[in-house]
Amino acid sequence: MNKLQHFLLELGKGFAFVARQQRISTETQDFYIDLVFYNYVLKCFVLIDLKTGHLSHQDIGQMDMYVRLYDDLRRGEGDNPTVGILLCGSKDRSVARYSVLHESQQLFASKYRLVLPSEEELRQELDRETQAARTGVTEE
Repeated sequence: MNKLQHFLLELGKGFAFVARQQRISTETQDFYIDLVFYNYVLKCFVLIDLKTGHLSHQDIGQMDMYVRLYDDLRRGEGDNPTVGILLCGSKDRSVARYSVLHESQQLFASKYRLVLPSEEELRQELDRETQAARTGVTEE
C-alpha cells in the first residue's frame, strides 16, 4: 500500500493524499477505504480499494457503496462525483463488464482518462510490487 500511495503521488497529475484506511460509517457499521486521494485537477475524490485475489461481484458492490456513501458524506459543493478504482490480482472480464460500475465508467471515461493513471500503468506498478514481494527485494 505504501508503494501504491507513493506511485500515485509521483504521477503528478493533481493527486493530493487524503487518507489511508479511512473510516466511513453507516448507522450500524464501519467500513475502511484503503486509499483516498483528492484530485484538484478533476475536483473529485478518488477512492482506491486493493484486492489481492480475484475480482468478485461483492468487491464491485462494495466499491459502489463506498463511492455513493463518500459522495453523500464528504463531497463538497462544486466537487465532481467521486471516482472508485478497484485494483485486484485478476479479474473475470464478464464480472467487470456486467457490474454496476461498468455504466459509471462509461459516463466518466472521456473526462477522467486524461488525468487518472491508465489501467496499464496501474497493472505495471502492481506487477513490479508483486515481483518485489516474491523475491523479498524492496525499494525505498
